[in-house]
Amino acid sequence: MRRGSSRAGTDVVLANTAYDADRFRGAFASVGVDPDSVVECALPFLGGAPYALSADRPFTLVFAVQPSVPEGRESRLKLLERAAAHARLHPDRLVLMKLRSLPGEHTTHVEANPYQVLVEELAQPAPANFQLVYGNMGEVLDRTDLLVTVSSTAALESMHRDIPTAILTDFGVREAHGNHYFVHSGCLASWDDLDAGALPRVDPVWAARQGIGKSDPYAAARARLDALRADGSLPPLRPYYSPQRAGAYLGGILERNGFDEKGRPLPVPLGGGGAGPLRAVVRRAARSGAKSLYRVGREKVAPALRRWGQA
Repeated sequence: MRRGSSRAGTDVVLANTAYDADRFRGAFASVGVDPDSVVECALPFLGGAPYALSADRPFTLVFAVQPSVPEGRESRLKLLERAAAHARLHPDRLVLMKLRSLPGEHTTHVEANPYQVLVEELAQPAPANFQLVYGNMGEVLDRTDLLVTVSSTAALESMHRDIPTAILTDFGVREAHGNHYFVHSGCLASWDDLDAGALPRVDPVWAARQGIGKSDPYAAARARLDALRADGSLPPLRPYYSPQRAGAYLGGILERNGFDEKGRPLPVPLGGGGAGPLRAVVRRAARSGAKSLYRVGREKVAPALRRWGQA
């Protein structure tokens, strides 16, 4: 509600899913804010060509790894063993462990027990059809026939493209793993299920509620903008936090963002002795921008798929 209140009064609020849009509209309506400003879009990273089984390559199972799910060396090694066992059971399949980064590459989430190290500790040598790979997730999905993960967002990309997707249950279904989000997706499965040939497909009703599979995710946003333009003038701003409604709180928000109670920029102290509210805002913006660039930059890995250790 705190974040919803800070967005109240804006002309357009984008919600990633129908589920989120309903929650925001309900919150806005309950505090007297126009709920029609909330429009549904979709997660911006969803895209790619729809799935089609190809006879030009072996059936490919891809496991999307995560830095700390499952957590702990023993659990991660057990996961690796099960993936290798699936490859031995299905020699006609290609089983790929999709790594998150190259060796030594800095990432936001540090992997304490990377699979490229644990693979050397398998009870039996990895079969030839079991490989560790890296690269752009979208390009990996271009050759994927079954995506398996505990709770990676790669599952949403896979479901969006109608690729069979399995949310692994071997380590439990719980909030700590994030796979509780997928409980109603119809995609929960264990390694035993996959060994037996399971190919889970996402429930279309659940997918629609989560913004998955939309062909034109920004249609509602365009309609909202067209309606605002058609009125000739924008409606007056109606922020939830006002001097009348939250006078004891509003001043602090404005000051932290470099403005006085009238919305005017606060002066920057002369002489450079103090940082000043405005300068603090600039520093925060710079740090935020740097983090964004860092997040984007760390995704720029070699797009080619390679077997681990191959030049």
